[in-house]
Amino acid sequence: MNIQSVYDQLHTTRIIPVLKIEDAEKAVPLAKALRDGGLPAAEVTFRTEAAEESIRRIARELPDVCVCAGTVLTPEQAERAVNAGARAVISPGTNLETVDWCLAHEVPVIPGCATPSEIEACMRKGLSLLKLFPAEVVGGTAMLKALSGPYASVRFMPTGGIKPGNVKEYLALSNVWCCGGTWLAPDSALQAGDYAAIRALAKEAAELCR
Repeated sequence: MNIQSVYDQLHTTRIIPVLKIEDAEKAVPLAKALRDGGLPAAEVTFRTEAAEESIRRIARELPDVCVCAGTVLTPEQAERAVNAGARAVISPGTNLETVDWCLAHEVPVIPGCATPSEIEACMRKGLSLLKLFPAEVVGGTAMLKALSGPYASVRFMPTGGIKPGNVKEYLALSNVWCCGGTWLAPDSALQAGDYAAIRALAKEAAELCR
């Protein structure tokens, strides 16, 4: 696993769909719709029983999609995610045991941070790409601007409260690598199997990045 290539694909995609998948049967058509709309990367959250199998199916059937595991809270979950085919591990907070496991196994890891102390803890581990979460709650773009001074070498993946109306403000900041967005796969569209609607949302998001 080439760590930099994973980070580069996230940076190229810019808006990363954050997915809560209840039915693994829908994982591949969902990821395909997002890819066809212009977003060839996704974060599948470990919030459901179907997450691990969803990652496995996407990794196997859509190798051009950079599928990552989100809401990873333990080293055990990280190992399951990577064995299923996740290319990166993303967490809502800074769990140093999980970070250490990923580093030991050369797995890209993006831990969540909401404070300078957490950022510095991750920097001491050699990490320079972190997740600001929950972004809007902890200060949004104002917080990111404030962090850019003392932590000029750190780049962020803000997630939480990001939507079409504010995502361009985030992406315009020099220390924002990419953004996580939950609006790209609405439960109503996913339950109805309306992948055309999801593809349209992805296309609109991809156009916002241009």
